[in-house]
Amino acid sequence: MRKNIIIIVGIILALIFGRMLISHINKTKTSDQRKKAAIPAVTVDVIGSEDVQVRYETTARVVAKYRVDVLARISGFLTRSYFKEGDFVKAGQVLFEIEPQEYQYAASRAKANLDNIRSQADYYQKQTARYEELVKQDYVARSDYDNVLAQRNAYNAQVESAASTYRDAQRNLGYTKVKSPVDGKVGIIDVTVGNYVTTASGPLTTINSSDPMYVTFPLESKDFYELVKIDGGANVNREVEFIFSSGNKYKLRGVQDFNDNKIDENTGTITLRATFKNPDGELIQGDFGRIIIYSNNKTKVPVVPQSATMEDQEGMFVYVIGEDGNPKMTYIKTMGAIDGNWLVSDGVKSGDKIITSGMQKVIPGSPIRIVEKSVEDTSKVQKTNIFTKIMNKLKK
Repeated sequence: MRKNIIIIVGIILALIFGRMLISHINKTKTSDQRKKAAIPAVTVDVIGSEDVQVRYETTARVVAKYRVDVLARISGFLTRSYFKEGDFVKAGQVLFEIEPQEYQYAASRAKANLDNIRSQADYYQKQTARYEELVKQDYVARSDYDNVLAQRNAYNAQVESAASTYRDAQRNLGYTKVKSPVDGKVGIIDVTVGNYVTTASGPLTTINSSDPMYVTFPLESKDFYELVKIDGGANVNREVEFIFSSGNKYKLRGVQDFNDNKIDENTGTITLRATFKNPDGELIQGDFGRIIIYSNNKTKVPVVPQSATMEDQEGMFVYVIGEDGNPKMTYIKTMGAIDGNWLVSDGVKSGDKIITSGMQKVIPGSPIRIVEKSVEDTSKVQKTNIFTKIMNKLKK
């Protein structure tokens, strides 16, 4: 009887311990499942590359090829203006008149004085010739000949001086007509008719040349060196496009034909300049916008699916799989898009592994669970890419 009781108690204890064991196993499985469920499931792809024409976009400023201040070169009252503010003028076109009478009188006096001295010089030139013959025949003293010769030489010297004075008077008379030194557009008239002007009065107006126009822009030194490497040299002309501050693109392309000989120590950029034709005057001195510069040659650049990128206040980023297998947030710089992919100029390289889906739950540095794309998802992606390519071709 006692033996049976012991057996029954043993069975009961075994059942209790078995139940406790099963319960512990179930709890462990549930905990593992919960932990596994907490690790985000993501898909990962390797970054590829495309053969593309590299482009960089940066801020730009329109600058006139010539900017000329129109100044008075003599003193006098401003009597006339021959243009309206904003007119297009040609080089040599008369813009202002400074009262000319005083300078006409000065030129007339200088001319009369020059004529008088020339007549005296001519007289003594003839006298010298006569005395030269007479002195040979001993009809006049040698000293008389020397006196006439000295008079001739003195008047010849005075002729040069008087001629110089006359030319100077004519020059000043010419300055009474203030002319445009270049082709361009006239700005605001700073000194109006009726005012007395001098050489220290400052600009009467300003002329900015209008065709062609320059556009200057800074480019990061590493981007410039990349262009140099791609195109095989620094002194290479490259095509550029200008975008107005309104967002509209200028209808004509320009040529980047100059780069500065130094890097700015404060900004780490180099200044480049492009030349644009401006037949309709749409590009205006001082205007700001953006410029796109293109490489002449193509090169391979990394491409990242647009769906694999996210953005915050600091810019666009992707999750790169590090050597430890955990994701790392990496900011990228793009230079355009093609077939649903960003063309990347900085941040990642071909061969890097990035997360392409499931990024929303990813925590940088925390474990992830990499899963394979389903056949259905792959099919959808392929169909989307085909559709995107067809739409891009239709847009072109």
